[in-house]
Amino acid sequence: MYKTIIIDKGQGGWGTGFSLTPTAEKHKILSVTGGGIHPVAQRIAELSGGEAVDGFKNAIPENEILCAIIDCGGTARIGVYPMKKIPTIDVIPSAPTGPLAKHITEDVFVSGVKPQNIKLLEGHNEQSTASAPNEQQQTQTAEDPVLDREKFKEKYAQIKSEHRQNQKEGLLIKLSRGIGKAMGIFYQAGRDSTDMLIKNIIPFMAFISMLIGIINYTGIGNIIATTLSPLAGSIWGMMVIAFICSLPFLSPILGPGAVIAQVIGVLIGSQIAIGAIPVTYALPALFAINAQAGCDFIPVGLSLGEAKPQTVQIGVPAVLYSRMITGILAVIVAWVMSIGMY
Repeated sequence: MYKTIIIDKGQGGWGTGFSLTPTAEKHKILSVTGGGIHPVAQRIAELSGGEAVDGFKNAIPENEILCAIIDCGGTARIGVYPMKKIPTIDVIPSAPTGPLAKHITEDVFVSGVKPQNIKLLEGHNEQSTASAPNEQQQTQTAEDPVLDREKFKEKYAQIKSEHRQNQKEGLLIKLSRGIGKAMGIFYQAGRDSTDMLIKNIIPFMAFISMLIGIINYTGIGNIIATTLSPLAGSIWGMMVIAFICSLPFLSPILGPGAVIAQVIGVLIGSQIAIGAIPVTYALPALFAINAQAGCDFIPVGLSLGEAKPQTVQIGVPAVLYSRMITGILAVIVAWVMSIGMY
């Protein structure tokens, strides 16, 4: 008696998972993981009543393959079986890539799968009543359909040991396998970085470019900087500059392009050079004219940190309002620290 199983993605894996039900025609679990029966393939066979076979030693017709177990980090092999519409289970947490990436879809591919990610579908354990080809395996499955935690750990360790013994672990094989695993990890990291760049960084850069264009075209930055520049001659004036630059409705706009910092920084620098402003004001002025720094990046930073929408909604104004306090405090601390420095 065959049984329906659910296969979920593992930690860091890709896909939504799917269910499998062996039939008299399709009941072979093809293990293509460098030789031997992989523990994931063995687990699927035990729970479903199918038959696990070594893909490196046996040529199985496609119409008999229930699913394929692979360990590809993201090259051509990852898309071979999905292209043939054969459910593919990758034991490595990889994502669709390579020349056959368009064939890798959630209905036929899942990755990062471990034996613990495979379970029986409750209430649907008699989907197919055709006799299984392996009577001994059927009897074992019927007697012990779901292993308890301790037995499962012991059995998994035994299966994993047998799987390693079945593979030819020569020095060259070990070296090539290690290189392949490392390259798969780096390749996946590169894909994740590129995906983050396309989805988050580039749109943010476009947004900042637009803000800089608006600031330069309207001249709002120069107007504010010119208005605030007379305040740069005293510590109280610098605290006022820090307060104004950190206002929540201004700081995200003043951040791009650093117009305030550029204009007032040049004015203060020239005044310090000619002796009109004491040099001890140089450090507090640096903090005063940069109170708005990073305020435009807060929403993107929270998004990159995979913060929940509610966290972003609350976190952004919280950080912006706190900058009004910390900006002034930074100026005071910088002024105190600069006493006796010059």
